[in-house]
Amino acid sequence: MINREELPTAENSSNMNRVADASQEIGTTLENLKAAVLGETGASTKYAAYAQAADEAGKTQVGRMFRAASFAEQVHIRLESALVRAEEPDYENPTAAAPAELPPVDLMLIDAAYGEIYETSDMYPGFIAKAQKEGKDAAAKVFAKAKLAESVHAETYLAAYNNLDAIDDEAYYVCPGCGYIHKGKEIKACPICGAVFAAFKEF
Repeated sequence: MINREELPTAENSSNMNRVADASQEIGTTLENLKAAVLGETGASTKYAAYAQAADEAGKTQVGRMFRAASFAEQVHIRLESALVRAEEPDYENPTAAAPAELPPVDLMLIDAAYGEIYETSDMYPGFIAKAQKEGKDAAAKVFAKAKLAESVHAETYLAAYNNLDAIDDEAYYVCPGCGYIHKGKEIKACPICGAVFAAFKEF
């Protein structure tokens, strides 16, 4: 993702449209925040299981990538659940079970890419539009950050898929402010939220 002079938002970005055959049900912003937390919780749990399976298959870099992704989804959970608790202080984050059966590593990557594309083209655009309509600016910003990070996650999975038999040993780095994932150290700041690279978590 290329750094822009102005950090991307729902207001200044052209890639916030929702697909025509969108399937995600849109509720109130509070309901959408809870739905996002639930979805991200499932993704984080699944990616942790995928990481272990990739390691066991000898694809340790893919394993690190999935651990980075699991952590990135935890960033989204933290940001979204904080907004839920601002309205419902007793709210408790949901849990999710790991998948009972796991596909081979190449299909894990395709499955993960599908999930991220769904979130970035269906779920989050709908949630952003609803938050804007309701005047929930904080939620719209959190949703927009997550949406943009998820699109980069999809790119990361597809790059790993295309290079599965020619992988290198570069590390993955996760922005703690928005869940953006970057492969390698050639970055000074997050292109989504502006967090400095020194704050990123290495995998």
